[in-house]
Amino acid sequence: MEATELLAILESVRDGRCSPDQAVEALRTGPTRRVGDVAHDAHRMLRRGVGEVVFAPGKSTTQLVDAVRAALDSGTNCMATRVSPEAAASLQAAFDEPGFTWHPAARIVTVVRRPVLDQGRGPILVMTAGTSDVPVAQEAATACEFFGNRVVRAWDVGVAGIHRVIEHLDAIREATVIIVAAGMEGALPSVIAGMAPCPVVAVPTSVGYGASFGGVAALLAMLNSCAGGVSVVNIDNGFGAAMTATLINRRRPTDPA
Repeated sequence: MEATELLAILESVRDGRCSPDQAVEALRTGPTRRVGDVAHDAHRMLRRGVGEVVFAPGKSTTQLVDAVRAALDSGTNCMATRVSPEAAASLQAAFDEPGFTWHPAARIVTVVRRPVLDQGRGPILVMTAGTSDVPVAQEAATACEFFGNRVVRAWDVGVAGIHRVIEHLDAIREATVIIVAAGMEGALPSVIAGMAPCPVVAVPTSVGYGASFGGVAALLAMLNSCAGGVSVVNIDNGFGAAMTATLINRRRPTDPA
């Protein structure tokens, strides 16, 4: 349920088109929509401005399909993350409609039934240190777009060739939020944060040799950044970075047009 739907119910009570009892009935199943084993949080959009997202790993095909169906039945678009090609095929069989899209590079499935409106104050720039970090960055970028943000992508601009950052100075200066995905020693977010006039969301990736400890080295480096304004999400958590960037970038009703 979105704010517009709740307002419509309240206005119908005010105008006498709906009794208070009818309004209660309309809202009774609002907070939770259960399908099979899945209990969908249908009021998350109302509370946070961003709807519930389906995490695919660990779910059976039936549970995954039920989770997507519960989201769609609540009247919102749906996004599922970390979707395998096999699971994507199952979802397409269940929701074979124009709004269905499989994003293989991001491992995301989206089902869009309502127009995705631009709700950001400006563009979100998504950067990677190397091409090996791109899958995590694509998850972040695709999720940002699903949430109603304009996204600019810049891949392979790491500190091993620091001159490559110069090519993207205009995008860095124009961005409202920057997401930086980096493995190895995780230095790029600090470099970008030292140049950017906006918050930087750092995503450590599990890319690297043995002493990178599956992304722990990059995680600790980002947490110890000497550049201010760096927020750090979990290893390989492109979706978490997208949520943080979206909430920073989201226009408020009181913002000037």
